[in-house]
Order: sequence, then C-alpha cells, then structure tokens
Amino acid sequence: MNELNAIVESAKQAFMAASTPADLENAKALFLGKAGSMTELMKGMATLPVEEKKTRGAAINVAKQAIEAALTNRRQVMADAELELQLKAEALDVSLPGRKRGAGGLHPVSLTLERIEGIFGSMGFDVAQGPEIESDWFNFTALNTPEDHPARSMHDTFYVEGGSATAPNLLRTHTSPMQIRHAVQHVKKHRTLIDQGGQMPEIRVIAPGRTYRVDSDATHSPMFHQCEGLWIGANVNFKDLKVVFTDFCRTFFESDDLVLRFRPSFFPFTEPSAEIDIQFQTGPLAGRWLEVAGSGQVHPNVVRNMGLDPEKYIGFAFGMGPDRLTMLRYGVNDLRLFFDGDIRFLSQFQ
Repeated sequence: MNELNAIVESAKQAFMAASTPADLENAKALFLGKAGSMTELMKGMATLPVEEKKTRGAAINVAKQAIEAALTNRRQVMADAELELQLKAEALDVSLPGRKRGAGGLHPVSLTLERIEGIFGSMGFDVAQGPEIESDWFNFTALNTPEDHPARSMHDTFYVEGGSATAPNLLRTHTSPMQIRHAVQHVKKHRTLIDQGGQMPEIRVIAPGRTYRVDSDATHSPMFHQCEGLWIGANVNFKDLKVVFTDFCRTFFESDDLVLRFRPSFFPFTEPSAEIDIQFQTGPLAGRWLEVAGSGQVHPNVVRNMGLDPEKYIGFAFGMGPDRLTMLRYGVNDLRLFFDGDIRFLSQFQ
C-alpha cells in the first residue's frame, strides 16, 4: 500500500506544480494515461491469484479515485484563477464618467439615393422598388437580351436556387427589370382605356436599388447600386432625355456650368443608345470627361414586352451608378471604402 500512497502523493505534487492547463494534462497522462502509473498497475493484476486480485484491485481503485479528485481540484483552482484575472482585466470603474453613444446617420450612398429621388421626384417621376432575386425573363429576355448574350454567363451573373433550367433565378444585374414590372402594372391599370383607343397616362419612373455582378476592384463591387429611369409616352424623344438628364446632373452637382456629352454606344434594350459623360469646368476634375450613365430610346421589342404598341408609344431610358456619383460628389477615389464599414470614414459624411 505504501507504493500506492507514494504514487498518489507524487500525482498531487505533479498537479500542484502544473502552471498551465497543458502542463496539467501532461501530468495527468503520467498517472492516468494509457502508459501511466495507475494503468500499469492495473495491467500487472493479471498475474495475481484471484483472492489477491480483489484486495489489490480495491486498493488501486481507491488510489485512482484520490488521483482523479486531486486532478479535478487542481483544474478548478486553475479555472478560478483564470476567471479572477479576467475579471480584474475587465473591471468596470464606476467612478468614470459615462460614455455617450454617438448619433447614427445615413450612409453616403443612401444620401445620394435620397438626393436622386428628390430631384427626379420634382420632375414628376415615381420611385419603383422590386425584388433583388429576379427571374431570367425580367432580367434579360424582356429587355431584349438574347440567350447567347455574354451577360448571361456564369462568370458575369450570380445564379441562385429556384426557377428551372430554362428559366433560372438570379441576383439582378441591373434595376432595369423594374422598368418592365412597373410598366406592365401601369398598362394593366389602364388596359381598358388603351383598348378603347384612348391615350394612356405617361409612364415616368426611376428604379433605385442594389444590383449584383461578378466584379471587384477600386471602382467596381460585386454588390453595387444602380438607378434606372424610364419615360414612356406618345411623343417622348431623345431631346427630352437630354433636357431631363442635363437638368438632373446640374442640380445634383450644384453646378450650372456642367457640360454633358452623349456618345453613341450599344445596349440591347435601347436603340439608338448613348453613353453620357460629364465635364466639370472648375475644381480638381475640371476638363476631364467622366462617364456617369448609359441611355437611349427604348427598343421597340422592350415596349412590346411592356404590353404597348411601339408604333404608338415611345420613350427613353437611362441607367446610372449612384456609387460613382457619390465618389464624384465627395471626392472619393476607391469604391471599396464605402463598404468596409470603417466608422472613421463614414462619419465624415454626417
């Protein structure tokens, strides 16, 4: 029995000497592990007579329980000590004055969207909101984008579960689907008037919101904002587009000497189409042409998909990036700063 008492005492000393949980586990292995002292003693009982096995086994179990109790006690002491240190490190000094929670504010892109909505609202445009998970038909087909168009590639578009193989669901790549959705509802509302040969009230709407594409660098983000605009009526032409967008840009940037340039371009959903560039006459960007939007006369196929006769109804559409307008308005040169969540950066706009 002296041997067992010595092992128990040795174990207690080893446990007390352990200064970290890892040291304690190592010490445990010396006595209770697969090759530990107590395990070896248990293995040695195989050669003992039956009567001696009972006495020896009982004594070994008592010693083992004493070692386990010492181990549990040491673990608790170490846990209590660690908790005490943590409580001291995180102690709250109630004598310190309270810290006020700072007032929140709108994100700079949200400020831009509010500004855009306000300006176009003053021109008689409604604001349309819609789903960010779109069907293939609204996002591509209804907008005269053929099935073999590169934008439908898995490399350019985020597809999601749902839909079917021929009509998959996806994260919308632009807010143009809302042009179709809003126009279809508008036409449905006035269908009787249209069928009777009457003049349908004009469709005048903007569609701001989040969009998604597989793209990421200093001027592009996988998630970005877009604002589409649509004006459909009996006699809406490219001249109206130029007047409306010029007035918007000059109001948005608070600059009457802002110059606009319409460059011929191509978009599946408009014909003719144009990129819109702006040029500041003063300031750090003076003299440079900066692209801010795409635009054009709504394609006849798109007008048909709205449920209207393109021989009778005509109009224009445009699409711009509020994120880029925010960068220009505030002089920010890296789009990613808006979405990093750095309060030091964002608080500058409040």
